[in-house]
Amino acid sequence: MNTEPSSLELLCINTVRVLAADAVQKANSGHPGAPMGLAPAGHVLWSESMTYDPGHPEFPNRDRFILSNGHACLLQYSYLFLTGYALTLEDIKQFRQLHSKTPGHPEHGLTPGIEVTTGPLGQGFANGVGFAIGREWMAARYNKPGFDLFNYHVFAICSDGDLMEGVSSEAASIAGHLQLGSIIYLYDNNHISIEGDTALTFDENVGARFEAYGWHVQEIANGNDTRAIAEAIEKAKAETGRPSLISVRTHIAYGSPNKVDTAGAHGSPLGVQEVRLVKENLGFDPDQSFVIPDQVLDFYRKAGSKGGPVRENWNRLFESYREKYPDLARQYEQSSTGHLPEGWTEKLPTFKAGDQLATRKASGKVLNSIASSLPTLIGGSADLSPSTDTMLDQYPSFSADHREGRNFHFGIREHAMGSILNGLVLTPGIIPYGGTFLIFSDYMRPPIRLASIMKVRPIYVFTHDSIGLGEDGTTHQPVEQLIGLRSVPHMTVIRPADANETVQAWRAALEHQGGPVALVLTRQNLPVLDQEQYGKAEGLLRGAYILSEAHSSPNLILMASGSEVQLILQAQPRLKEKGIAARVVSMPSWELFEKQDQAYRDQVFPPALTARLAVEAGSTIGWLRYTTLKGKVLGMTEFGTSAPGEVVFREYGFTVDHVVEMASGLLAGG
Repeated sequence: MNTEPSSLELLCINTVRVLAADAVQKANSGHPGAPMGLAPAGHVLWSESMTYDPGHPEFPNRDRFILSNGHACLLQYSYLFLTGYALTLEDIKQFRQLHSKTPGHPEHGLTPGIEVTTGPLGQGFANGVGFAIGREWMAARYNKPGFDLFNYHVFAICSDGDLMEGVSSEAASIAGHLQLGSIIYLYDNNHISIEGDTALTFDENVGARFEAYGWHVQEIANGNDTRAIAEAIEKAKAETGRPSLISVRTHIAYGSPNKVDTAGAHGSPLGVQEVRLVKENLGFDPDQSFVIPDQVLDFYRKAGSKGGPVRENWNRLFESYREKYPDLARQYEQSSTGHLPEGWTEKLPTFKAGDQLATRKASGKVLNSIASSLPTLIGGSADLSPSTDTMLDQYPSFSADHREGRNFHFGIREHAMGSILNGLVLTPGIIPYGGTFLIFSDYMRPPIRLASIMKVRPIYVFTHDSIGLGEDGTTHQPVEQLIGLRSVPHMTVIRPADANETVQAWRAALEHQGGPVALVLTRQNLPVLDQEQYGKAEGLLRGAYILSEAHSSPNLILMASGSEVQLILQAQPRLKEKGIAARVVSMPSWELFEKQDQAYRDQVFPPALTARLAVEAGSTIGWLRYTTLKGKVLGMTEFGTSAPGEVVFREYGFTVDHVVEMASGLLAGG
């Protein structure tokens, strides 16, 4: 049996190998080896195994492809260009250059055909699990007999590095548990990482590991055997009850006489002379660069054109679906374009002044109030739903047997949860959220950062937001997490002061576009503020607002977020007794406030009014921009301690007496 590609196939594959070598050499930066070794697998994927339409990259029932080992991006860029996406050969030549469509790692929203931004290893692997969950959920909600609107597959290529990163273990475990049969991952088993042979650190039986996770595993000994790769993919498609891993033994920098199977081909150009040798070895003219033979371009363009009729058939199917299921069709069209149903805000609750309610509890009540009006709002927590109040009480849980469930049990897998949320949010029509304690947002920093880079909007429900959580002590009391999240570009952090601000926080989160939103909520009860006496909670939508004006022209501003707002409210009348007119500002979101016009910001914080005190039970870093040099910050400069919440607050000076003392000292020049 002939296991080698045909002559045309071989020319196609070698064209991609040479293109990768040329582009990396021209940029004098990049990873040529992986795309050279993976070119046969890429050829099979883009020429026969995947369904896609280059002219309409957002075709709803397209197969999703994720390059988890994003450093191999020239593989993806090359096939996107060759099959007819809106990339040119000039774009390939501009690899890694300023404002190029071909940056150093795949970026969603920049390059047509890129489903998700990858690069940090393991993230794409876990994103794919989110895409697969999204596919199953969409199919359960919208597919009807004779109308398989959503039956696509989720393809990915992953590397040794992806499988070494812990997030892939978390994600693989939950994928196996949920029996996500739409997943087909090709493992680039090339035995090489930056430091050398992977045997330095990695000698586990990967196949056995994934079988233990509940995956369907196949092994391909020859990464150049395109027929074996194609047959393995077809077997994976037939395996609908388990995710599939196909281990493909590739050779990094295949075609390079001196650098094949070496770490030198991993993250550096091959070198001018070695590129010439590659071309000679593969039958190309060493004096020419970026050569695309006509028959190669013709072959791939024909392969890319096969998706057009498939998309047109899907469009006709959806038109028939619209006639039979008009409400579902309307709902899908609305939700997939990011629009919220009319009238959904009418379901937002209002909480009674004087009641005592933790903002995490208020959040849970909001979720359950709006769930029926927002049918594509789905989410859960990292094994903490009783504590984070993230359950939708009237709905089942998503599982291998119940794909329509709206509650997700991510298990104690915060990192994978964040990455899965990114896959879900990139599935048009789904509004995902995930909850855990604020301290454990640290486990989620990579996917939070990537969501921010992509400007997509998963919603994070972070509870137990300060030293006020009490007895769990230093390890669980967040201090630096708030400023850490606030420092992330395109991230919106909202820390509401009471239950009614929490209502508005959810409204802000759901109406927000352009980046993730973190709701930061208390464990402990807080008084529900009287909106007749104080400012309306809708002020939260502007990030900061005057909650209680001074009794006369103010000579001091008190500002706070979250639970500490009650301290400055209680301090206001005490300061009045001292003849100090203090304005009280609730400041739940710096990011929302910074989006307001200068006139509004100056109204809340008049530039001439420089006596200011900020109070927040977290790091003091960052508050200086609002307190100015003449102000002060009452915050945390060390980690907390184990004791009841009110005792911990008192220990670190979060008392009305201390607020009054600090505010008085400001005006006294102390």
